[in-house]
Amino acid sequence: MGVHSVVWKRHDLPGHEVCRILQRDVGWEVAGVAVLVSERQACRLDYIIDCDSRWLTRSATVSGWIGDQTVDATVVRDTGGQWHLNGRQIEEVAGCSDIDLNFSPSTNLLPIRRLELAVGETARVRAAWLRFPSFALEPLDQTYTRLESERYRYESAGGQFVAEVTVDGMGLVINYGDLWSREM
Repeated sequence: MGVHSVVWKRHDLPGHEVCRILQRDVGWEVAGVAVLVSERQACRLDYIIDCDSRWLTRSATVSGWIGDQTVDATVVRDTGGQWHLNGRQIEEVAGCSDIDLNFSPSTNLLPIRRLELAVGETARVRAAWLRFPSFALEPLDQTYTRLESERYRYESAGGQFVAEVTVDGMGLVINYGDLWSREM
C-alpha cells in the first residue's frame, strides 16, 4: 500500500494539519502535526498512532505545546483492552478499540478501516477520546453509517454532534462536516 499523506485545513478556527499513513510489517502508523490557534494561543501538536494489522489502536503519543503549556501524552492500550494515559490506567475507557484525537480528523480512519461497513450499514463504537485542550482520556460513544462508498454519517455523544464525512479510497478524510477539508 505504500505511504499516503494529506494536508487538511481547519475551518472553525485557524489551523492546518499534515498526516501520513505508513504500512508496517506488524500494522499501521498514523503520524501527523497539527498547527492551530486555541483560545487565542498558538498550538503545535505532533502525534504518532500505532495500530495493529486490523486497525486496533496499540498506542498513541501526542507532544507539543499550547501557548506556554507543554503537551506530553502517551496512551497505551494493552492486549487485555485496558488503556493507560502517561502510565496511569483509565478504567472508564476499558474495552475501547480506537483512540480519537479530539483535535484531528485523522482518527476517523481507524474505525472506518476496521469496521469495513457495507453501504447502508451502521456500527456503534466506543472510542478512547483524548480531549483537546485538556488531554484527559474519556470514553466517547460514536456511530458510523456508511451512506455511499466514500461518504459516512458520523455521530457522537448520543447525537449531540453529527457530521457528514467524505473519505478517499484509503479511508482518509476529504471533508469533515464544516470543520476540516483536504487541501492535498
